[in-house]
Amino acid sequence: MRIGLKKKKTTSGAASKLLAMAKKLSSKPTILFIFVSFMLFCAFLPVFAPLPSFSSHHSHRNTVNRKFEIANDRFWKDGEPFQIIGGDVHYFRVHPEYWEDRLLKAKALGLNTIQTYVPWNLHEPAPGKLVFEGFANIEAFLNLCHKHGLLVMIRPGPYICGEWDWGGFPGWFYSMIPTPKPRSSDPTYLQLVERWWGNLLPKFVPLLYENGGPIIMVQIENEYGSYGDDKEYLHHLITLARGHLGHDVILYTTDGGTRETLEKGTIRGDTIFSAVDFGTGEDPWPIFKLQKEFNAPGKSPPLSAEFYTGWLTHWGEKNAQTDADFTAAALEKILQKNGSAVLYMAHGGTNFGFYNGANTGVDEADYKPDLTSYDYDAPIRESGDVDNSKFNAIRRVIARYSSVPLPSIPSNNEKARYGPIHLQREAFVFDMFDFTNSTNVFKSETPMSMEYVGQLFGFVLYVTEYKAKRGGRILFIPKLHDRAQVFISCPSEESGARPTYIGTIERWLNNKVTLPDIKCHSKINLFILVENMGRVNYGSFIFDRKGILSSVYLDKEQVKGWKMFPIPLHNLNEMSTYNPITQVAYSAFSGISSFRKKLIYKNGNTSKEPAFYSGHFLIDKSSQVKDTFISFNNWGKGIVFVNDFNIGRYWPLRGPQCNLYVPAPLLKQGDNFLVILELESPDPELVVHTVDEPDFTCGSSGTSLHQL
Repeated sequence: MRIGLKKKKTTSGAASKLLAMAKKLSSKPTILFIFVSFMLFCAFLPVFAPLPSFSSHHSHRNTVNRKFEIANDRFWKDGEPFQIIGGDVHYFRVHPEYWEDRLLKAKALGLNTIQTYVPWNLHEPAPGKLVFEGFANIEAFLNLCHKHGLLVMIRPGPYICGEWDWGGFPGWFYSMIPTPKPRSSDPTYLQLVERWWGNLLPKFVPLLYENGGPIIMVQIENEYGSYGDDKEYLHHLITLARGHLGHDVILYTTDGGTRETLEKGTIRGDTIFSAVDFGTGEDPWPIFKLQKEFNAPGKSPPLSAEFYTGWLTHWGEKNAQTDADFTAAALEKILQKNGSAVLYMAHGGTNFGFYNGANTGVDEADYKPDLTSYDYDAPIRESGDVDNSKFNAIRRVIARYSSVPLPSIPSNNEKARYGPIHLQREAFVFDMFDFTNSTNVFKSETPMSMEYVGQLFGFVLYVTEYKAKRGGRILFIPKLHDRAQVFISCPSEESGARPTYIGTIERWLNNKVTLPDIKCHSKINLFILVENMGRVNYGSFIFDRKGILSSVYLDKEQVKGWKMFPIPLHNLNEMSTYNPITQVAYSAFSGISSFRKKLIYKNGNTSKEPAFYSGHFLIDKSSQVKDTFISFNNWGKGIVFVNDFNIGRYWPLRGPQCNLYVPAPLLKQGDNFLVILELESPDPELVVHTVDEPDFTCGSSGTSLHQL
């Protein structure tokens, strides 16, 4: 069966009503969870429909004589041998006004093909709410590729990996009962895939090469052999894709160049083309020889669908870099024997908003979140710069094998310094809530995950109370995803007491915190601010709910009676109905003045208390609107918004990234507003600086690179 789709307004409205109803339910979390999940799942049922006849693509066929195919172990384009010299450029990591700039630079590098993922969670941020505008306007991106003569290899998932939150899966999966089991033949999951692809794949039909468009190949899943071996699942995806796209377009899988991953992740024969991926340090031709075993005779043109030009970087690691000449020489080993390669990445871009992914090591507690920058040490840098040794070295190699002369190299985009930006504190995070009479609260005996309370990204504040004990108490959270700041206060004082910072608990340390002995005539308030730092996107631990996922213990005694307060901060390509960030930026927060009055404190060091800071800077002329970077040296950890756009996370204390990239299209002539949510320690001078270059020298950053 395939899930049909109701109108956007109806479905998203129903989801909002369900969450509102959930807040009024019993305090027992199990009942609440089952109700919300059941209702969300039932919301899909009325729109279930039989699988379509998949005949719609025929109406898009035209009479143009275009064909892209595989024969004699070569790719053929309109009857001529063709060598794919491609590169990944992810539209969702680049501001749409810069798509054309990056594509022209990719073409100047010598590329004839662009490969891109399609992240499901960006396009369907809530059940049934489909978004194909702004950063998600994939059709506009593909048409730009076509305009500039670039072919396209599209990777619609449903799983993409890509160092993107949960490999592209929507976080609202975790709000469903039964919870879908991604990357499997689970019926609930497959129904969701059928519904999603039923909306996505028809958009590609007029863009297929045979129909006059740029798309030559469509990937099924991604590196599945590194995860599972459910062939029934792969066959289902193939059938679904063929039904929507027809039988002429080449479908392909991509897996690591080992026998084990190819055995698990491919379908032998000519049902689908099996590509491989590998890095610069490997000899490509033994891998291509192995690849031939998994394709039909004559149907195995050597293709590295991910040839790594660099690598990803996690917080706390040294910034990943690979030698330019070594990378170019490794590419030449492929091209000189008529092999094909797709550079991963040609241009990395930026993990704007909360969409960065994460990896794990030996277990799920060995958690490694990705930087905001996705520069990847690619030849086209995060800000689009091409004046670098890696771009030049790769271009020289490609020029020797390109069938056409390479275009001239565009210049780097200009950068600007707009000077220091002075900020002022607008509000503490705790001042946003009326803890005694709030409507935006969920109650439960035990803590509930972020997804259960409808907060898929960002932060949730967990609040409870406990009895003081001489000598203090030990706080332990067995399962926390991902990072929590702990505060306490005594509410019995005449004017209340400002929450006092006690310590931080981090998933990768699994540490305990000692709550001090304080004199209080009532129970002590306990505040735990939990940050979702990005869902795991690769490996066996990708099932990664967020928030407090276990009971909480004080001296081995379970703590009960919790309130959960979602904190509404908007994500990439998304605006909240109620947006405190906008209010802060324009000196609002007037609506919480009554809460502030209750939380006026006599003294205390508030440097460790999360707070919003705002400032602005002036750009006099439109000609002065240029790319810039914001330096967060001397700040701690947080999120920054520029003109109400979520630039991403900063964490110079951990490093290595010091500066966040701000593309010029986010700026404007006149006043530009900056809002910072600082979680730990603001710069004492309350100032940030705009600079004209990136910086990856912050923090200790002493650990080695994490290789997948």
